[in-house]
Amino acid sequence: FLGGLLITNSQGRPLEFQCTTPVEPNATQTLLYGPTLKPYVLNDLIGKTLLERASLSPRVVLVDDCGMLPLRKLIRQPLACVCSGEQPGGIRIGRNVLICHPEFADDAAAVKSACSGIPADADVAEPFERVRAALQEAFQTAANATRGAA
Repeated sequence: FLGGLLITNSQGRPLEFQCTTPVEPNATQTLLYGPTLKPYVLNDLIGKTLLERASLSPRVVLVDDCGMLPLRKLIRQPLACVCSGEQPGGIRIGRNVLICHPEFADDAAAVKSACSGIPADADVAEPFERVRAALQEAFQTAANATRGAA
């Protein structure tokens, strides 16, 4: 598991980038955590840690994996997941539909307010592609440097 955090302004320009080192649960952890392993790693270890380490505090947190909606229980910022396609009860931001954790009814209004400066034609999912590319570049560079030092 690997995580990245990109804090942007309303135009999608980067303000801060953070990433984790790879998290590789061992066989015992995989057995003991069972089906709770992935949510624990994504939310408790990666998501929460990235937000705690950030020097900027985002007004709203957007994720691209609905398995990260439980992160909302661990943070104070409103959180929404960028979905592909229409979602019942979803909110439209730019060209995308976002859903919030069902236990946080006020998040939808907070997300709409925080995202009000985002243009109607914006692709809110696009920054996630940049994060994935940056993570790939960072760890490719690190792997090459390690191989060169060996």
